[in-house]
Order: sequence, then C-alpha cells, then structure tokens
Amino acid sequence: MTVPVYLDYAATAPVDPRVLQAMAEVLGACYGNPSATHDQGMAARACLESARAQVAGLIRAPAAAIVFTSGATESNNLAILGAARANGDRGRHLISVRTEHRAVLDPLAQLVREGFKVTLLDTDRLGRIDAQQVLAAVQNDTILVSIMAVNNETGVLQDIRSVATAISGRGILLHVDAAQAAGRISLDVAQMGVDLMSLSAHKIHGPPGVGALYVRREPRPTLRPLLFGGGQEFGVRPGTLPVHQIVGMGCAFQIAADEGAVEMRKLSALRDRLWQELQVIPRIHLNGHPTERAPHILNVSFEGIDGESLQLAVSPLAVASGSACSAASGEPSYVLRALGRQDALAAASLRFSLGRMTSEHDIQVAAQCVITAVLRLRELAPQ
Repeated sequence: MTVPVYLDYAATAPVDPRVLQAMAEVLGACYGNPSATHDQGMAARACLESARAQVAGLIRAPAAAIVFTSGATESNNLAILGAARANGDRGRHLISVRTEHRAVLDPLAQLVREGFKVTLLDTDRLGRIDAQQVLAAVQNDTILVSIMAVNNETGVLQDIRSVATAISGRGILLHVDAAQAAGRISLDVAQMGVDLMSLSAHKIHGPPGVGALYVRREPRPTLRPLLFGGGQEFGVRPGTLPVHQIVGMGCAFQIAADEGAVEMRKLSALRDRLWQELQVIPRIHLNGHPTERAPHILNVSFEGIDGESLQLAVSPLAVASGSACSAASGEPSYVLRALGRQDALAAASLRFSLGRMTSEHDIQVAAQCVITAVLRLRELAPQ
C-alpha cells in the first residue's frame, strides 16, 4: 500500500510529538477544574495560565489579552458577532473581503439577517486589497473591519498595518483572522494595530478543538458573549476549560516562537521548489500574489483538465482543491473565482500546503505525481 504524501497542512497539521507529550502529562496529573480553589484546581490553573502566556508570546501580546475558545471558527464568531451586537447602538456597518474564510463570511451574513449592513471588498487579480479601498468603504456608522492576515487557499498576505493606520481614530475595531498566519509569519498585535485576532492550535501542530481570541487590553473592545453560564475567560467565553488541549496549544505556540524563523525559511524553499518543478507543465497558473504570500501555501490551476478527474488522478497525494470547510459544496473555489478564474480553471486547481514534517522527498514525489497526472489527462481528453 502506497503511503500518501501529506500536503494539506492548511486544513490541519499532524500534532507535534512534543505537544502530545505535554498533553499526556497534564491529563495524568492536572485533573482539577481550573476554576476550583483547592490544590488540584490551582495546579490546573497554573498550567492554563502558563499556556496563556505562551500563546500570547507568539503574537507579542500580554497574557491577559488571550481568551481561549474551541478554535478559530468560534473566535471569528465571537469577534464579529460579539463586537457587532455589543456596539450596534453606535453603528450597524461592517467591512470585510470577498475572499475571507467562511468562518468570517457566514457570521457576517447572519448579521445582515439581523439588520446590519456589510460591505465586502473585491481584491485585485493577485488577491490583495489596499488600505484606500477600506477607507473608501468606511461609512459614518462603520464599527468593524475584518480582514484575514493570510488567505487560507492562496497564502496571500494582506497589509494589516496599513489598514489599521487608514482607519485609526475613527472608533472602528479591526479584527484579523490569523489562523493561517500564526507560526507562518511574524505577528505583533501592537505594531499591527489590531483590536481582535483569531488563532487556531491545529494549524501549527497543536491539537484540534482549541483556539484563542486576542482582545486588546487598552482600550478593551466590548464584546457580547455567544454563550452564557459561568464567568470563565473574563466573562466573555464561559465553560469549563479543557486544560490538556490548552496546554497543547501553548506548547505548539512556544515551539513556533522558538523555531518558527528557521521553519519559515525551510517551507518557503520547499514551496518554491515545488512551483519550479511544476512549471515543466505547459499552461499552468499560480493563484495569488507571487511574492506577498505565506511560506507554506502554493495554489496552482491547470488548463484543459477536468477538476474531478484531476483530484482522482493525484489521489496518492493528500492535497486540496480549496478550503477544507467548503469542500462538501462541490463548487469551484469562490476565492479563486474572486481572483478572476473561470469556473473550469478554478475547479482544476490544487492547493499544496506544507508543514513541519514536509521533506524534500515529499516535494519530489508530489511534483512527479502531478506532472504525470496532468499530462496523462490532457492526452486522454485533449481540449
């Protein structure tokens, strides 16, 4: 049986063995409820707060600014729904981008149903927006701008700092979905001018089912909770906290802080090598900006190929045709269509995403598999 080459780290990454070990130790020793005041509870609380500091450290934030959630999807919902509902008395308008993740677009759609107004900006053909676009969309009652740092399908980077500068002093909150950015690019929330930032553990070799929302301390944005029952996490996100998962997230973020610079250089080199290898295939297209992109994602479209046939032909590879969260729809990627790709070309696209365990051998195998598959499909069904 052929072992598939895993190149779908943007969907989820294998848990690092060091993270597994840290989680196992906590499961065996820190079984108390971290809200309890007895010794076991206080031991669990100490583990939790240590992890909070580790998560905060990766984005250069104070530990008290980190609110733990079940993942980036919940963090996005809490940031967008929570901020809009809490500030609806002073404004009902929000701004975002058409190429955002569904975990941002769907909460925005819910707000429209609740009577809010949403402006979705178009990117250029390389997947970028500029600060002047955002500023031009601002209305008198704009209360929130939500822009992802790294696009989950193309890896394109947005200039968050320039957006923050453009809207500064207008009382508008800036939320950033950083699920694909943490551990992949350098993040400094103060320097970026961010009010709210969503984070995920499982994208950078932590456990699934845990994430965090950075909430600026001064001035602190007002959020309305999505859940009720208990005062955990500063009264914003109630519920008994999964200490072992949070410790796993903290460990993953600490590893990223310690080793991220070296890892980013490695991933960038492997990504560039894969793209170079694939260019022996005629009529292929790089999706997204050629330079302003994260090191771990490569998205390529192949002309003259049926998308479903392409997926089947490269089945020895674990790759994606778009976001894992949108895969069930069967529709061509809305992100690629927003960049101007026609449906057929958007459907005949592959997202390769790399991670800590990706090797040069994996890249060689992947390139050869795709080259063989595309040339064979074109031979069988020339268009």
